[in-house]
Amino acid sequence: MESVKLRLDREQPMSFLEFNYSIMQAYDYVELYKRYGCRLQSCGSDQWGNVVSGIDLGRRMAQGQLFGLTTPLITLASGAKMGKSVTGAVWLNKDMLSVYDYWQFWRNTEDGDVGRFMRLFTDLPGSEIMRLEALRGAELNDAKKILATEATALMHGREAAMAAAETARRTFEEGARAEGLPTITAKLPDGILNLAVACGLATSNSEVRRLIANNGLRINDVSVSDPKLVVTAADATSNGVVKLSSGKKKHVLVKPA
Repeated sequence: MESVKLRLDREQPMSFLEFNYSIMQAYDYVELYKRYGCRLQSCGSDQWGNVVSGIDLGRRMAQGQLFGLTTPLITLASGAKMGKSVTGAVWLNKDMLSVYDYWQFWRNTEDGDVGRFMRLFTDLPGSEIMRLEALRGAELNDAKKILATEATALMHGREAAMAAAETARRTFEEGARAEGLPTITAKLPDGILNLAVACGLATSNSEVRRLIANNGLRINDVSVSDPKLVVTAADATSNGVVKLSSGKKKHVLVKPA
């Protein structure tokens, strides 16, 4: 492919994974065709070359006529790509991302993306979107809440979306340990590093340490200062759970096993 040739000509490094990625994705498409009769692969525009490779390989290996359908790549106002390779992936399956966290993703939309995301991910009338995207300052937060609720309602249903919105309101506006927050069951006692990673508040122990060093990790709304802290069942509140928080917007309830 031209992109590979260009990098090799420039003597730029390329990992084994990068070099073989297109081949593996192409072969995957052929297997989907052979096993399930799949003839169309849909993707973002950045995957066009890989899909074309699959179409060509399918013709060569299985004499199949395959197709590709690409759509413009959705990026954030910052220029970052929306995708599972980026921290905070927007999984549609609630087993991968809770309804509450799905709602929170849209609530945390950058100011410059609010109107565009309303047009892409909600059924709101155009006139209402124009009104909401014109809001400024603190009022724009109300528009973000509407975006979050409407996008979540399309994915998980109106009732679940309203429940997530109420959980967020109670958590942030009332400081309550609201029911409906993501909940995990964990065997206690356990070290704070392991527990924070298990809750999905960080991806590694080193990331947890950085959170603690920046006063970004809390237990029951109290900052954690010791990375060697051991969390026990005695830390559970009267509701029988331990609330772990990363920053102001990520919260998980831990239920002792």
